[in-house]
This record gives sequence, C-alpha cells and structure tokens, in this order.
Amino acid sequence: MIMDKGLSVAEVKNFISVARPYIDLIKLGFGTSAVTPDLKAKIQVYQDHDIPVYFGGTLFEAFAIRGQFDDYLNIVKEYNLKHVEVSDGSMTIDHATKCSYIERLAKEVTVFSEVGSKDATHIIPPYKWIELMRSELNAGSRYVIAEAREAGNVGIYRGSGEVREGLVQEILTQIPEQQIIWEAPQKAQQVYFLELLGANVNLGNIAPTDLIPLEATRIGLRGDTFHLYLNK
Repeated sequence: MIMDKGLSVAEVKNFISVARPYIDLIKLGFGTSAVTPDLKAKIQVYQDHDIPVYFGGTLFEAFAIRGQFDDYLNIVKEYNLKHVEVSDGSMTIDHATKCSYIERLAKEVTVFSEVGSKDATHIIPPYKWIELMRSELNAGSRYVIAEAREAGNVGIYRGSGEVREGLVQEILTQIPEQQIIWEAPQKAQQVYFLELLGANVNLGNIAPTDLIPLEATRIGLRGDTFHLYLNK
C-alpha cells in the first residue's frame, strides 16, 4: 500500500510509468485529499490503470466525529471509490460504534480498518490488539492495518522506530498474516517483516520513491536481504 501525500497528476503518471507492476493500493494520506488540487483528475489516473485508491482514515474520522457519516459516504460515491479506510487513531469512539461503521460500509465497498492509536502515550496491550482486529475482521474488514503513522514511530513501533516484536508475534498467534497490512515506512521495519514473514508480506505506508527499492529488497537484490533466499 502506497501513501500518496499530495502527488500532482503529472507525478502520478510518472510514478505509474515505472511502478505499476508493484502497486496494489493507493492511500491518499490522512486528510490530504481535502486540500489536493485536481483531485478528481488524479483519482481518475489511478482508476484508469485499475489501481484501487482510497481516502486516508483521518478524513473518515474528521467526518465521523462531526456526525457527518452520510456526507462522507456521499463523497466516496462522488469520486467513485470502491475502497475505504475506517480508523480511530485520532479520535476516541466506542469500538462497537467503529464496527457498526465497518458493517455499514462493507455492504457497499471494500473496507480496510486501522487498529492502533496515533498518540504515542496510548499503549494498547497485545491482547487488546488481537481483540480489536478480530472484531473488525468479523464486522467486515477485508484487511486490518497495524498503525504506525507515516513516520513509523507509534503503534507497532516504539518512538525510535524499533519494532515492538513481542506485540507483532503475539498478534500473529491469533490473526492470519494474510489479513494484516503492516505499516512500515522505514527500511529497517520493512526488512524486519520480510525476514519474519517472507517476500509477500503485506506492507503499507510506503513512500512512492521507496517502492522500487522495496521490491528489490523483497527479492534479495539489496544488501539487507541478499542472503535471505540463497538456500531456496
């Protein structure tokens, strides 16, 4: 999953020209879509190349916290989006309410839901991560996204960017890895998950300029993973 934080229409075309085979999803990061010029034209470029695109979860939260869920849904339809992200990283809502949003949206579009807080002081214990992820998948999420922000320093990571390994491994005892997208904007984080779960692990919040390097890393064509596949 690539995070587009405000690429222009021309930049999107250039990006796709070199990276199309490796792009699975485009997230229009946090609330940038509300202030991006020529948004409809940009989304159309992605759609013309059959690339799923969706608004960042913070935009959903900005509508939900104001009681404007129907307005949010209307905008999703206006831009002909088939995917949405439901999150609660910047606001506090009852989890049953979050799951009800997921259930309602899943009847019309593909839902990704994000688990974890953007507040570094809000530490969620592993059992709670598992409980939240399971509930959201049961509510209709196609994938659950493990929160890290675009900097990779909250959620499943410590403030230094170091992986909370115990948390990750405990999550994996209960939640299928195929249903998790791990936000991993930093190279060391990407390498950790490649070593742990293999070349096809689901990674998110990848910067456009990092996608080609990541693909090389996935297949052992970078020093960090050069030796991973030599015996296979």
